[in-house]
Amino acid sequence: MKTNKLILAQIGAVIFSLILGTLLHFTYEWSGQNAIVGSFSAVNESIWEHLKLIFFPMLLAGIIEYIWIRKESNQYLEAKTIGIFTAICFVIVFYYTYTGILGYHFLLVDILTFIISILLGEWVAYRIMKLGNESTITTKILSGIILLFFFISFIVFTYYPPKVNLWKDPETERYGIGK
Repeated sequence: MKTNKLILAQIGAVIFSLILGTLLHFTYEWSGQNAIVGSFSAVNESIWEHLKLIFFPMLLAGIIEYIWIRKESNQYLEAKTIGIFTAICFVIVFYYTYTGILGYHFLLVDILTFIISILLGEWVAYRIMKLGNESTITTKILSGIILLFFFISFIVFTYYPPKVNLWKDPETERYGIGK
């Protein structure tokens, strides 16, 4: 029963994250470029802004999912944190590897990268939850700090991005939210 409930929860998290992540690609424009909406939506075509399409949906799915399966896994918070981190790292590494080799990007490959990153992140989280290891208060606190760090970073760097390629919109050559 535990495994079936975890699998169903992860499938739901994947579907939810893919749909919400796709919508968040457009919500900033749909909102008339509302700065608050820009805090959690992609405000340009930079890799950093597209990582929001993974982080915020996976985080929200994780919060919703926790209500349903909190008793199924003691290391739920740690598993979700590692899953989100894995998804984010996959996008960064894969994107810069394939575009570095080819010299340009393909929209279809970028979309598949988004899909694979969420699948991979949720699969990693599922595998960790299935381990059944007991977590400690220290690992739970550390996981919470990591998620909070990501949350704050995505918001702050929308408005004050470092001037490096991860934050650079390749189409406009601008950084962060347009001013």
